[in-house]
Amino acid sequence: MEGALLAAAAFWYHGKKPLLLYLKTTNGDQNHVVALFKENGLWGAVSKTNHAALRYRDPIYKTVRELAVSYFNEYFLDNGRKTMLGFVKPIDLSNACGSAWLVTKKNLDTISYNADRGPYERIMTKRVERSMRRAHPLERKAGKLVEWRKRKQKLRT
Repeated sequence: MEGALLAAAAFWYHGKKPLLLYLKTTNGDQNHVVALFKENGLWGAVSKTNHAALRYRDPIYKTVRELAVSYFNEYFLDNGRKTMLGFVKPIDLSNACGSAWLVTKKNLDTISYNADRGPYERIMTKRVERSMRRAHPLERKAGKLVEWRKRKQKLRT
């Protein structure tokens, strides 16, 4: 969320709308937020994540739905079960929050909290969802590529 907010602020500073797209997943996986931008009438997205495949989308998508669906195959659990359900209609922070979100000392988690509880557009029917193949072991291995690993904490005695 923090990376998407920073990207949205940068877009707004450069004259673009500060738009967020909330990607909804099943329980057991983490939802993801990206900052949307439009160039030459086509949609792209920026985010910050530890995983390589969820970071950026070039502005080549005709619709927000098309862009959202481009994230589908990267959403799976360690057992290969696919988890992306859909997306929430883009949130325009300039309409939803004015400019206060740029300088507030308050926690902005309410933005993702509200998006998580609001209506979302499913990217497939429940019947299709039940018939999804699991991610292949090679895909699972590639999905574990991360920019940084968690440090092991030493136990204090």
